[in-house]
Amino acid sequence: MSTVRQILQNKSPEVWSVSPETTVLDALRLMAEKDIGAVLVMDGEKLVGIFSERDYARKVPLLGHSAETTQVRELMTPEVYCVGPHQTVQECMALMTAKRIRHLPVVENNKVIGIVTIGDVVKAVISDQALLLEEMEHYISGTGYGR
Repeated sequence: MSTVRQILQNKSPEVWSVSPETTVLDALRLMAEKDIGAVLVMDGEKLVGIFSERDYARKVPLLGHSAETTQVRELMTPEVYCVGPHQTVQECMALMTAKRIRHLPVVENNKVIGIVTIGDVVKAVISDQALLLEEMEHYISGTGYGR
């Protein structure tokens, strides 16, 4: 069973973030440049929110905001669910499903050390299942079953 730490070992170590004062347009530019769906909102070393494509799509046009003048703090999601590096992929999947979220910051000793996405989690689940199937095939063929 994979852990969050194992996922992070296979990812780039960068964690992209913006300050609460960043304009929505600048946050979107960063997200487009880095090809990511969300950025963490950091006040210094403190995680204060997350800003995603979903926040933009649901709040800027519908509420009449301007991406050029609106600050991220006005539209970010302030309630951020986090995981620790020791947690399992299954725990992440359960949390993401229950809370309907796609990004989980990883926090260790009160410091953000990474972020896992729904894509990372699905990839790890598939890998874990493939390994389990392979082990079962070896077990079955080694005991004479299935011949």
